[in-house]
Amino acid sequence: MRPIIFVVFIITVAGLGICNADKQKQKLKMNYYHKSCPSVEKIVKEITWSRVAADPTLPAKLLRLHYHDCFVRGCDASILLDSAPNNSGEKAAVPNRSLGGYEVIDDIKKKVEQVCPNQVSCADILTLAARDAVSYQFGRSMWQVATGRKDGRISRASEALDSLPSPSANLSSLLGQFQDNHLDIVDLVTLSGAHTIGVTHCTLVARRLYNFTGKGDADPSLNPNYATTLRKLCPNPINRATVVEMDPKSSLSFDSHYFEALNQHMGLLGSDAALMTTSLSARIVRKLQNPHVFLAFFGRSMKKMSEIRVLTGIGEGEIRRNCRVAN
Repeated sequence: MRPIIFVVFIITVAGLGICNADKQKQKLKMNYYHKSCPSVEKIVKEITWSRVAADPTLPAKLLRLHYHDCFVRGCDASILLDSAPNNSGEKAAVPNRSLGGYEVIDDIKKKVEQVCPNQVSCADILTLAARDAVSYQFGRSMWQVATGRKDGRISRASEALDSLPSPSANLSSLLGQFQDNHLDIVDLVTLSGAHTIGVTHCTLVARRLYNFTGKGDADPSLNPNYATTLRKLCPNPINRATVVEMDPKSSLSFDSHYFEALNQHMGLLGSDAALMTTSLSARIVRKLQNPHVFLAFFGRSMKKMSEIRVLTGIGEGEIRRNCRVAN
């Protein structure tokens, strides 16, 4: 009976998050641009898939770009705004300095403006491109994206520092930040599965490898064999330019291997390892080892995340002509 009880729990907890987001969901629509720019989703998909085919690291970059946008001021493309002489934008914040994929959004926006000037927001383009980048591997769209977002006019580095979860955060801190955005523990664990692709810098792992308690020791929760491998990949003193795979030997494949690694105590970041620190989160991790469960839950959680504090009302936001600059 335990698996049945667990599934009921998941549905109940997930349902709470869905209810919290209902008001936002009603503001967005499927095929919002069917009259004003009917070809936009085709344009986004074609350009994104073409770029991913040439650069398999792009899905991780665009997914992270979308995530970092939504957690600061909501999904309003504020991450895309360049800094101004009198303002440091979100791009300048330390957690965002390693972000990539901006040029893909620029290329899509340029093409869309040629076909449908002043109609499609950068926020919608980023949301669609993140979905399409992940979907390329599967040859089909992996979740639905409702559109109708407007672009924000404000971007502050200080807000990014305050709003983005730390890679060394514990579960309580992570869950608090997710709940602030109407996302629950199921969303937290599921969206952490985005770490199945991409890389991070060794500097973010150094403390877990070499000085966890300030005594030159390693994090005892880290698989010893994995720690040995990581020390070879990230030798001390740490080279700030050196990167390491988020998901060991599987960083270009969007799959459930990340959760298998977690169950072997091979989560790279402290925030990954945190998912194994409570019985509930660990149970969710184990369930998400099933690739079908993970993909279904990931799509659901991405839909919820993409609707965080969206700007849709009259007088809210704008349609930027250039994603890097407010009109």
